[in-house]
Amino acid sequence: MSKAEKTKQFIIEKTATLFNTKGYTSTSLSDITEATGLTKGSIYGNFENKDAVALEVYKYNAGSLSKSMSRSFGDEFPTATDKLHAFVDFYRKNWNSVFLSGGCPLMNAATEADDTFPLLKNQVTRSFQEWISKISKVITQGQKNGELNTKANAGEYASLFIMLTEGGILLSKTTGDQKFLNLALDKVLNIIEQELNIIPS
Repeated sequence: MSKAEKTKQFIIEKTATLFNTKGYTSTSLSDITEATGLTKGSIYGNFENKDAVALEVYKYNAGSLSKSMSRSFGDEFPTATDKLHAFVDFYRKNWNSVFLSGGCPLMNAATEADDTFPLLKNQVTRSFQEWISKISKVITQGQKNGELNTKANAGEYASLFIMLTEGGILLSKTTGDQKFLNLALDKVLNIIEQELNIIPS
C-alpha cells in the first residue's frame, strides 16, 4: 500500500465504530479529526468530503460483517441445513461484539439512507441484496441436493430470515436485552426445521 492508501485505511478503521455508533450523517469532521488525531487538511487531502469518508467507512463495516457471516456458509459446514444453522449461531454468539461496535451497520445505515444521502442508500440496498443472494444460494443448493423443500421460494425465505434477524437486533439494541434477538433467531430455526427441511423435526 502507498502512504496515501495507508492513511486512508487508517482513517477508515479509526472511525468505523464512531460512524456506526453516532451515525453516518451525524458524525462531524471534528469527530473524525478527534478519532484519528489528524488535521482537517489531512482528512480532506485523502477524501473529497465527509460523505466520502462515511461511504468508505460503511463499505468497511458492511464488508467486515459480510466476511464474518460468510464463514457460516463455508465448506466447514457440509449441508445447507448446517450452513443455515451456522448463520443463526453467528448472531447468537457474536451478540457482544456486534453491539459493542454500535450494532448492525446495515440496519444503522438503513435508517439514514433516505433522499438526503442517496449514495449511502444505494450502498445499503446493494448490501441487503447481496445478503439475500447468499442465503438464497444456500437454500437453492439444499433444494438441488434433495435436502430442502423444493416448493419453498428461496428468495422469500432469505428475505424473511433477514427481516426477523434485523428486527430482533433492533429490539435488543434498543432495550439492551438479548432475549428479543434470541426469539427472532429461534423463529428462524423453527422455519428451517418445520418449513424448509424435507422431514420436519
